[in-house]
Amino acid sequence: MSAREEILGRVRAALADVPVGEPREAASPSGYDVASGLATEDLVDRFAERSAEYRATVRRTGADPDGVAGAVAEALAAHEARRIVVPFGVAGDWRPDGIDVTEDSPRLPPAELEVFDGVLTGCALAIADTGTIVLDAGADQGRRALTLVPDLHVCVVEAGRIVGTVPEAIRALEDGAREERRPLTLISGPSATSDIELSRVEGVHGPRRLEIVVAG
Repeated sequence: MSAREEILGRVRAALADVPVGEPREAASPSGYDVASGLATEDLVDRFAERSAEYRATVRRTGADPDGVAGAVAEALAAHEARRIVVPFGVAGDWRPDGIDVTEDSPRLPPAELEVFDGVLTGCALAIADTGTIVLDAGADQGRRALTLVPDLHVCVVEAGRIVGTVPEAIRALEDGAREERRPLTLISGPSATSDIELSRVEGVHGPRRLEIVVAG
């Protein structure tokens, strides 16, 4: 018997007692929480804490657009970023004064994105338990290359977009992924990898620096 046949045999045996017509997943309860039940403020606290553990810098502000723009300006100043690119859907109120802002265009090849000091985007949602931001190519997030090429990513996360768990996020994103074929990108901290000796290298697959502005 091959390894494939053995594995399939075990799967069939495990499902043998599932009644016809009953969802197969009912035979294997997950055993993990699918919803956090936390209040918004607690979700924000947990998200900020977990994001910081992944070496992202988290700045918290109120929902006032002026506060958001101020926090974005502070994030850019911390990295001496003076020229940024944004998706066309990024709110004008988020764009700080005194910064050279260019709206992305399909005519901008990835190589030209390298000239910018950073990128400013929103997000589809964020996950408190894992400190993760999720992009789905929405109007305030843009194409994937936009958040891969510049070395600094400043992401505005509205408090109302923070969910507690990964299952909650998947449910919220499912329709867009299935019906609109939206690509999903999950980002937990700056881009990083390590070699066989566990030497950490940042910036290999995306920005070395991630600034998160939590609004609300």
